[in-house]
Amino acid sequence: MHTVAVLAPDRVISFDLATPIEVFTRTTLPDGAQAYQVRICAERPEVDAGPFTLRAPWGLERLKDADTVVVPGTETPATPLPPAVREALRAAAAEGARIASICSGALPLASTGLLDGLRATTHWAVADMLAELYPDVLVDPGVLYVDNGQILTSAGASAGLDLCLHMVRRDYGSAVAAATARVAVMPLEREGGQAQFIVQHHTPAPRGSALEPLLLWLQDNLARDLTLADIAARVGTSPRTLIRHFREQTGTTPLRWLHRARVRQAQHLLETTDHTVERVAAQVGFGSPTSFRDGFKRVTGVSPHSYRRGSGRTP
Repeated sequence: MHTVAVLAPDRVISFDLATPIEVFTRTTLPDGAQAYQVRICAERPEVDAGPFTLRAPWGLERLKDADTVVVPGTETPATPLPPAVREALRAAAAEGARIASICSGALPLASTGLLDGLRATTHWAVADMLAELYPDVLVDPGVLYVDNGQILTSAGASAGLDLCLHMVRRDYGSAVAAATARVAVMPLEREGGQAQFIVQHHTPAPRGSALEPLLLWLQDNLARDLTLADIAARVGTSPRTLIRHFREQTGTTPLRWLHRARVRQAQHLLETTDHTVERVAAQVGFGSPTSFRDGFKRVTGVSPHSYRRGSGRTP
């Protein structure tokens, strides 16, 4: 039987801890046998889990003989794991254990060095933190999970379900994974990646800067067919100068800023109105429904129809 050890560090996020427990304990083989044995392992018997205290039946020594070790997220992701926990994870990896992180658990996992040189993901809200604290990790914030073979990482919260189901499929095949997904009332494959859930904030210009009035004007005129020359003319400068000032103050170009502003407004309309995709495309300034669908998917990873379904509205 495949043994899964779920690490329970202090300040563990209970949802992340529960996800692998629920998925793996509910996975059964075609003959009805349990597919996994799940252990909860911690440095100390009692673990601070925020609103409650968790009692872990197993210690760190049981990580070494596990087939899979799962590292959940914590409320303090920037804090490296204690030395004993880091060494236990490294020892488990050296023995060939598969190591997987859920949500912000990628950061404590990265503190072990096991993610160095590897592509990895995490919750989009802490992706920049992961890249800053651990520059040797190749951070991809737009996907639901990354499988490097022995080392796997997943994005926020529900993406942990995607990753666990992916591991079930690796271990026992699609039929067993699909049956487990049905128990969890979860699709075995979800369309798109994490990008569809990221709040598309603009990089603001400093208050009182020369660009602030222009950005407000652009936001109010998203539906217009604006060219770079039109935008430059609005502030009485050349396109080249405008691009330079834009990069200095927002980190992007005028047309890219405008594109993301249009997608952000489209997301709002898809979430809050019953307007057709064609009408939304016109309202936010895309020249045609086709260009809207292509542009929207480049930013969010899904089509406008899929995004609306994911927001709970009927396309």
